[in-house]
Amino acid sequence: MSIERTNPSGLHQTPGYHHVTTVQADTLIYLAGQCPLQPSGELAAGGLEGQTAQVISNILTALESAGATPEHVVRTVIYVASPDREDLSAVWTQLNASPLGPAFTTASTLLGVAQLGFPGQLVEVDVTAAL
Repeated sequence: MSIERTNPSGLHQTPGYHHVTTVQADTLIYLAGQCPLQPSGELAAGGLEGQTAQVISNILTALESAGATPEHVVRTVIYVASPDREDLSAVWTQLNASPLGPAFTTASTLLGVAQLGFPGQLVEVDVTAAL
C-alpha cells in the first residue's frame, strides 16, 4: 500500500492539508459520517468543542476497529452546522491538534452547513482510509 500526498505547483498554499492524495491499496475503509454521539446514544455535551472531541473519539474507535490509524486516512469531509467561519476554524484547529491530526494532512474539505441529522448536532466528519 502506498499513499502519496502532494500540492501541485499552480495551486494555492494550504493550511496543512494536501490538494492531491494518490493511493495504491488493497483495502479501502469508508466510515459513516461520525457524529458527536456517545456510546449511550446521547449527544455529547460541551457545545462545538465537546461535540468535536466526541467525533474525534468516535473516529479513532472506528479506525482502530478496521485495523487503521489516522495515518491511513486518505480523504475527509468536515461538516460544521454554522455560518460563522470562526466556528469552522475552531473545529479545524481542534481536529488537527488532536491524536486524529495526521488524518487531516490528506485531501480534505471543510464545510459550513445549515443543519445536520440529529437535533442539536453541530459537527460531523466523513473519513475514508486505505490499507
